[in-house]
Amino acid sequence: MRHPSLASIEWQDLRQLSLSETVYNIFLSLPFLLLSWWSAWQGWWLLALVATFFFFTAALRQAHDCYHRTLGVGRVATELMLFFLSITMLCSTHAIRHTHLNHHRDPLGDSDVEGNWARLPWYKAILGGGLFSIAIQWFGLTHGSRRNRIFVAFDLLLIFAVVVIAFITMHPVLVYHVLVMILANTMVGFFAVWSVHHGCDEVVYARSERHPLINLLTFNLLYHIEHHLFPAVPTNHLPILAKRLDTDAPQWTQQPVIPLLAPVNKYPVVNKTEKVNSLDADVSLIKEL
Repeated sequence: MRHPSLASIEWQDLRQLSLSETVYNIFLSLPFLLLSWWSAWQGWWLLALVATFFFFTAALRQAHDCYHRTLGVGRVATELMLFFLSITMLCSTHAIRHTHLNHHRDPLGDSDVEGNWARLPWYKAILGGGLFSIAIQWFGLTHGSRRNRIFVAFDLLLIFAVVVIAFITMHPVLVYHVLVMILANTMVGFFAVWSVHHGCDEVVYARSERHPLINLLTFNLLYHIEHHLFPAVPTNHLPILAKRLDTDAPQWTQQPVIPLLAPVNKYPVVNKTEKVNSLDADVSLIKEL
């Protein structure tokens, strides 16, 4: 059940996507992927790295929307998108889907393989990023349904094929892509988990960012407490949901993702005692998918 303080928040109207929003969601990462490949082919490595950053960030958003069925497409198209993202991101998105949905069922709890990475010091979260990437995919492979485990195995075969082809042919674009995707996957634990969950308590277990430029550069992925409280709301509409929470339940949005930027953002001021009283820890928070 949702916390009583969220009862007044309107969110059902935010579930629907327009045709243009769905098209945007489907093709969001593709221009950046093509730009990164073209830049690598030209030997423009700095531009290639910048484009790769935006590709991987956009792809994370697409995969995340697929996990929650908020991309705007049907079940078959969602699965196909996850296969495409697995090949291009070089990680099994089907495995991560299982791990991520478990994260929503038990956020920061004992069984939360994904969220518990946020309990580490920041430097360990960075240095151990490779172990994190392996752990969340292994969990999805060994704990998912039989159908999902088959999908994970197919993901891994496709990824293996891409890596083998890259190093047999030694094609500079393929080799570049494989190497930067390996690096990107080692940073996911820090940027996608630690940054949005570290220092959170058992009541408000995620952070949220309000800086408009940061949210633009990260494709709205850092509206994280909003997403946890209302996971059925597509990422497209999280900024609207954030404004509603700031107005009607600001006690949920007091922990910024980037604390150094908090003074220039418009976080509603909430008395700490008022926060504790309004968020009774004995009431169950959202645990649904």
